[in-house]
Amino acid sequence: MIGDVSMDAAMVTLGVLAVAAFLFATELIPLAVTAIGAAISLGLLGVLTPKEVFAGLSNSTVVLFAGMFIIGAAMFQTGVAQKIGIAVVKKSGTNERSLMAAIMLITIVLSSVSSNTATVACLMPVVVQICAAAKVPVGPQLMGLAVAANVGGTITMVGT
Repeated sequence: MIGDVSMDAAMVTLGVLAVAAFLFATELIPLAVTAIGAAISLGLLGVLTPKEVFAGLSNSTVVLFAGMFIIGAAMFQTGVAQKIGIAVVKKSGTNERSLMAAIMLITIVLSSVSSNTATVACLMPVVVQICAAAKVPVGPQLMGLAVAANVGGTITMVGT
């Protein structure tokens, strides 16, 4: 017995972790199903109480992440991200530096009045489409997005 956790519970947890890691790596089933399935498995196997299994789902941060990723995916699927991307490229041109400046300015403004994570989750598909339209590498632009979100979050008391 380790602390107040039995060795059986520890072994079950390691087993569930191994299966979850395999499923995350191979993506045989959707990642969200794997994550929730692992938590539910620990509950069904008696390692966690039902309250502990679902405690994280009621966390406002988790709900915020989920909502913003859904909005970001919807922007990508409906073509809104592509339209925004084309508009930004028309205004700023295809120069990497001017695109970076435009992306960072938009991000700083948005993250100064909302969650940094929500801003990044929402703008990520837009940045990918901007890079595709301008035919520039996406990596540096995403790094600029992340840095700008942090900068914007510190500008006001509202940002995070």
